[in-house]
Amino acid sequence: MKAFVIGNVALDETLSIADFPQPGASIFGSTLSRDLGGKGANQAIAMARTGLACTFAAAVGRGARGEEVARRLAAEPLDARLIDLDGVDTDLSIILMAETGENAVITTREAASALSPDMARAALEGARPGDLLVMQGNLSAETTEAALRRARALGLRTALNPSPLQPYFGALWPLVDMAFVNEGEAEALGGVEALLAQGVGDVVLTLGGRGAALIRSEGRSEVPSQPCTVVDTTGAGDCFMAVALASAMLRGGRLDARALRHAARAAAHTVARPGTVTAFPDVAEMAAILAT
Repeated sequence: MKAFVIGNVALDETLSIADFPQPGASIFGSTLSRDLGGKGANQAIAMARTGLACTFAAAVGRGARGEEVARRLAAEPLDARLIDLDGVDTDLSIILMAETGENAVITTREAASALSPDMARAALEGARPGDLLVMQGNLSAETTEAALRRARALGLRTALNPSPLQPYFGALWPLVDMAFVNEGEAEALGGVEALLAQGVGDVVLTLGGRGAALIRSEGRSEVPSQPCTVVDTTGAGDCFMAVALASAMLRGGRLDARALRHAARAAAHTVARPGTVTAFPDVAEMAAILAT
């Protein structure tokens, strides 16, 4: 089985600050890291490091930033299908990291918005029944729906992380097998029961330091978080989702409590180090996590 991730890719600039500024304030900060990021790239890289075959498709602009993205992705064990576009800038994320470990992320989406429905459908070339499509909230409504409908036609399973929240998500739930949401997202979307009623088979509700819950019509199972020292939370949710999906796929089954435990361990590893994908468990560390 294989995973296809269609989403965004960005370069992350992380700045350390004492606390989040009030409007009009000028504050000091220091550079923590420059890393590869974007929710789509984060999830694809974490999946690929588990050993699951993974194809990642994203749009970038021509120029130095796009070239840097390509170089960084080439070092990862995945099939990167970057679409070079004229007249757009490669997306960039500015991450403000407070001393508490909490962050605020500002991400441009010029390149992500330029990924067309035809490009998304083409990114599923080679997919077979039983493969997996993973998507997030950075693409346009038309492109996201086109990819999900194409996946349905090909017999793929589908997973959606509705972040950032978009008004068009309501029409997509009948096309989604698995949804990964935090508590705020779940509330904004009408609650977990509303997602199940609209056709989502599995809802994974992340609960921050309290762990996560796997909820489906036949019941609910909860998994605690892994104790750790929080250094940088950037990308932890993406790593959690990717590892949970990969754990289930590699074992040939549905999401289960073991998949969530694997994901919790990987996320704890991530938040204990600064950076985005550089903080994710590497291939050897992922193998150790999945062996438990």
